[in-house]
Parts: sequence; structure tokens; C-alpha cells
Amino acid sequence: MVYGPGTLAGSMGLEDKGAMTTEDKNAAAAQTSKRYRLNDTPIAARPLEPALYLVATPIGNLGDITIRALETLAGADVLACEDTRVTRVLLDRYGIENRPYAYHEYNADEAGARLLAALEAGKSVALVSDAGTPLVSDPGYRLGQLAIEAGHRVVPIPGASAPLAALVGSGLPNDAFLFAGFLPTKEKAKRDRLRELAKVPATLIFFESPHRIGDTLVAAAEELGNERPASVCRELTKTFEEFRRGPLGDLAAAYADKTVKGEIVLVIGPPAPDAAPDAADVDSLLAELSTTMPTAKAATEAAKLTGLPRKELYQRLLELKGAA
Repeated sequence: MVYGPGTLAGSMGLEDKGAMTTEDKNAAAAQTSKRYRLNDTPIAARPLEPALYLVATPIGNLGDITIRALETLAGADVLACEDTRVTRVLLDRYGIENRPYAYHEYNADEAGARLLAALEAGKSVALVSDAGTPLVSDPGYRLGQLAIEAGHRVVPIPGASAPLAALVGSGLPNDAFLFAGFLPTKEKAKRDRLRELAKVPATLIFFESPHRIGDTLVAAAEELGNERPASVCRELTKTFEEFRRGPLGDLAAAYADKTVKGEIVLVIGPPAPDAAPDAADVDSLLAELSTTMPTAKAATEAAKLTGLPRKELYQRLLELKGAA
């Protein structure tokens, strides 16, 4: 059951008139029982200071939750989530009685206003997504912006992250990476986006749906190169977790007629570094440029064209002129 904004307002204590309904009384009672369970042992959650808490939740394996996240979910005055049914499963697993209220893209304006009002009233508000870290490729980012603009404290509670799990499991370079969310669904827009990212000197991370992964791999292979390394990461942290690694061309062929299920993260390695220009070609370029401009300017232009250090090119041009 998804609970409506009216119930949300009542649970926050923002209604001034009218007797409490049975539903509101039940919600209030649940708020007084701020506990969670570990190994069948009930643990009282510590009081939370007024703030917006952005709580990361498991991306598949319910065991991937932190103690701090449990304390926050149990102790928050107001708990907002994408889908109350999904979040209820997690809460029940850890004996948390706090009642979740829906905040998603379809009610973001109204529910968001009520959550901000709760913050103004000095309450602690916890926000979770269905899986992973809220605000990452998630409509909740706007609530975070509004809370910051209004001067409220925003507290991240870190935890599970599908992009990071995919990155470290892919075997691809992780010293620099770019998370690009979902690619456009329309073919032209998708290819335009891939071309924009083609030369980014970093590993690329995308979310993709199972029914589009085959077409996306074909587009990526054609726009980024068949030999560019990649990994299709499926059902992360779940029973049927799978990493399929290889060149984009091979992966595109493997998924061409493959029926795929589950959530997917596509990781694509960085482009290969450009090969250093041939020394003879550099000398020819320097000689040509030096016939139409001063030595210093010729070295500057050659540096722009070759990517080589200007100082080295300037010195080489002096050597060529001295040998002439």
C-alpha cells in the first residue's frame, strides 16, 4: 500500500485541527518505537538531530546495510521512500517499525513540500531510494537541493552503490571514472551521447535495462570501437550475479540474440592513448611551419597539433635550423 500525502502530513504533526484518526494514532505509536533488530536482539536507536538524512540501502542483498543506516531508518521522525512496499521489506527484515511514506517523481512537488515543512518544524527526515544511494540517478536530488537552499543540514549515510560495485568488479581502470546514468532510449540521441563521451579519458559507467542492453552494446561498439574493453554487470549482489567481460565488439555479438533479465550496469574502459607521432613526421611539420612563422610561434602551433611539449618542439626546431 502506498500512503498518501494527507497521512504524511498527519504523521509529521503538521495538522492543527481535527481529531486524530486511528491511522494517525497508529502512525504516532510507531514513531515512539525507535528500535531495530540485529540477530534477534532489539537495539534502541539513538536520537537524531534535525536534518535531511540521505540513506543508502542494499542494491539486492539485504545484508548489505550499515549499522548507521539502521539507526537512521529506525530513529528518523519521518521516513520517505520511492515505494513503500519495497522499503517495508527492508524494515521488516531488521524489525524497524517506522512507517515509510511515498516520495517519488509523481508526487515530488506535494510530498517534497511536506518533507521540507517537517524540516522547518525541527524534525529529522530520512530519505531512501528503492536500492542504493538516493539522489544518484534519482528524482530525490531536487529535495536535497531545496533543503540546502533553505539552510537545512543534509547528512549522507553512505552504503551500497551499484556503480561502484560494478566498477571494482569489472577489472577496468578505476583511477578516473564517469558515471553517466542512463543513455537516451532513442537511437540517434544514444549515439550522439556516446560520441560526446568517446574521448573522455576515464572509465564510463552506465545504467541500462535488460531489453536494451543488446542494442546499446552494438551502438557502443560502433561509436567507441570494437576493441574497447567493457564489462556487463548483471544482478549485482544477488544470487545470480554475473560479470561478462571483453571487447565491446565481442559483447555486442554475445548479447545480440540473448534474452536478459535483471538490472544491468555497463562499464566501458577508457580510450587507448593516442600513439606518439612519428619523429620524421614531427620534423616535417616543424620545417613546414617555420617557413611561414617565427620559431617560437611554430613550436606553439606544432604543440597544439601534436600534443607534444612546446619546449621540446622549440628545442628540436633550433636543432633542425642549426643543421641546415
